[in-house]
Amino acid sequence: MSQDIFENEELEDELYEHHKFISPKGQSILRVDKFLMQLIENATRNKIQQAAERGNIFANGVPVKSNYKVKPFDEIKVMLSHPPFENHIIPENIPLNIVYEDDALLVINKPVGLVVHPGHGNYTGTLVNALAYHFDNLPMNSSERPGLVHRIDKNTSGLLVIAKTETAMTYLAKQFEDKTTEREYIAIVWGNIKEDEGTIEGNLARHATDRMQMAVYADPNIGKPAITHYKVIERFGYVTVVSCILETGRTHQIRAHMKHIGHPLFSDERYGGHLILKGTTFTKYKQFVENCFKILPRQALHAKTLGFEHPVTKEYMRFDTEIPEDMKECIEKWRNYSKSHIFDQLED
Repeated sequence: MSQDIFENEELEDELYEHHKFISPKGQSILRVDKFLMQLIENATRNKIQQAAERGNIFANGVPVKSNYKVKPFDEIKVMLSHPPFENHIIPENIPLNIVYEDDALLVINKPVGLVVHPGHGNYTGTLVNALAYHFDNLPMNSSERPGLVHRIDKNTSGLLVIAKTETAMTYLAKQFEDKTTEREYIAIVWGNIKEDEGTIEGNLARHATDRMQMAVYADPNIGKPAITHYKVIERFGYVTVVSCILETGRTHQIRAHMKHIGHPLFSDERYGGHLILKGTTFTKYKQFVENCFKILPRQALHAKTLGFEHPVTKEYMRFDTEIPEDMKECIEKWRNYSKSHIFDQLED
């Protein structure tokens, strides 16, 4: 059930922080209502303006109107009279695909469409709601979310490890921080990647104009370092299947890194991969790609392999899953197309 954080908002003596954003170094001058529209899902400009009129929008600790111009390094807060919905975790009987479980942890294979934790626009029906139903007293991470050591996007499928004890939470989190975990993703990307393998490096931070995207910045003072190693698995001329090994684990890392090198993920609407970016002008080809989009109406990304040291036994554990049926079917269609249309394939 999606809820609007501005719905039925009334001015009260006590205000609760719902959002806090620090505008980046490269932020262009922008009205605060437009700035927040880019960051808060399901929030209309009209409702943000109404919140500003009520004194709920703050810039550097001071209430501002909707025409306030956001500048680099501004601290923008949305303060409302009710506590954040995501702080109220409702246990829900949502099935979990558990591939391993013991007293310290469990590993699940997350399906496409399942949001990992409550947040803007998704306050119920998440993995955290399911964990609250199936398990008691899971440890809280630094963001007060039970059991979560790492996360993957709503429309990315694949493996996640969940901590069941404080000891496991601390030990596993340290491995992610120290980059000693193994994380392999399988992706379908637009274009024919020239190199058989390579490494993408570049700090990631929110895009300066499209705040729902992450972008790569050359300035070391902007964003956080991110490293992705990739290797080509199969080439189909207009798209390529790749294995991506994460050395770091930043938000949208693979999606942003692959777009940065000119190969957005196939069917990734947020990063432009839902458009026909490579190929011929033939009507039949366009229809073929549209059919592939229907089969795979989400970014072509699956968290296939996860490896880590067990927090109690110290044994190295490695889990592997097959890619889901929608990606399998899409790959098979491209494989067949590439075999029968070699003549119309062009080098990228």
